[in-house]
Amino acid sequence: MCQAIAAAMSLSNREIPHYYLATDIDMSRSLGWLEEQNRQRSIRERLLPVVLPLKAVALALGKVPELNAHWVDGQLQMKQAVHIGFVISLRGGGLMTPALHNVDQLSLDQLMAALTDLITRTRSGKLRGSEMTDAGMTVTGLGDLGVRTVYGVIYPPQVALVGLGKIAEQPWVEQGVLSVRSVLTATLADDHRAGDGHQGGRFPLM
Repeated sequence: MCQAIAAAMSLSNREIPHYYLATDIDMSRSLGWLEEQNRQRSIRERLLPVVLPLKAVALALGKVPELNAHWVDGQLQMKQAVHIGFVISLRGGGLMTPALHNVDQLSLDQLMAALTDLITRTRSGKLRGSEMTDAGMTVTGLGDLGVRTVYGVIYPPQVALVGLGKIAEQPWVEQGVLSVRSVLTATLADDHRAGDGHQGGRFPLM
């Protein structure tokens, strides 16, 4: 598995001309809403913060569908379904990036259940073959390790990847008022063969 990952990343660095965009997102209101929702739930039913940006990415792909695509034989092949690859660390070391299916159509509760199921099956070696090939874009997050900004490597034949960093308290100015907010730094890695910075800049997360 490690050799397969290394081969894919080597191919990505060798053949894909990456460009990166980054932005800071004020998560204070979203986290406040999430806290209120979780207060009414049992521990097993609670939503993790990661489902919010995952859902946001899925909806954003509806606005810029060119990022939900594969680059094959010099051509962009756009995907109809919004299947998002999610990077999962394995207990014995290594990573896998199976796909969450139809994320744009899932409620937050359904997405949380699907993510929990996917992580469990990935770590127990019970993935379906389609889950390893269906993703049109990947999301990776290293916030749990304290990383603020993630500049990811696109997983071919995909053309884009979103990196999520740590949600941290930072100074924030809104309408001339300085305050402290919970801020998430999100990055977009895009394949310059398939698009350009103007296209990436239209991606709503940016």
